[in-house]
Amino acid sequence: MAESKTIYLTQEGLDRLKDELIFLRTKERPRISSAIADARAQGDLSENAEYDAAKEAQGHLEARIAKVEDTIANARLIDERNIDTSKARILSTVRVKNHTAGMEQAFTLVSAEEADFAQGKISVGSPIGRGLLGTEIGDTVEVKVPAGMMKFEVLDISR
Repeated sequence: MAESKTIYLTQEGLDRLKDELIFLRTKERPRISSAIADARAQGDLSENAEYDAAKEAQGHLEARIAKVEDTIANARLIDERNIDTSKARILSTVRVKNHTAGMEQAFTLVSAEEADFAQGKISVGSPIGRGLLGTEIGDTVEVKVPAGMMKFEVLDISR
């Protein structure tokens, strides 16, 4: 059996996962069950594309439900009020000068489950997130990303 991994989440992230789990169990599961029943009613299942698609959707749904349940079971809440801003840590907002692109950017370091690049939330497991973890104001780091090397100077760390 695989060892479970602690997943650090904010209350907002945990609430979002719980809402998703309720939706998957109460709305999606019955919808897919109904689609399977409708496809089964069409007769011969050996050549029934709708049945195959519905069964595949059911497999994906059950896998997602299991993943969300596992994430919730292994979640540990982070109290945002107690974040030390002397170093970049999970839930820190790090303002950097991106020397490669010649601009300033701000990233909030979060768990993979809460990452949303459009909102500036990057996973601590991503190349940039890993590169910024543990840095202090004034540090310069080079991070290898799929597009090549990027150079960041840490300008500010806040919560």
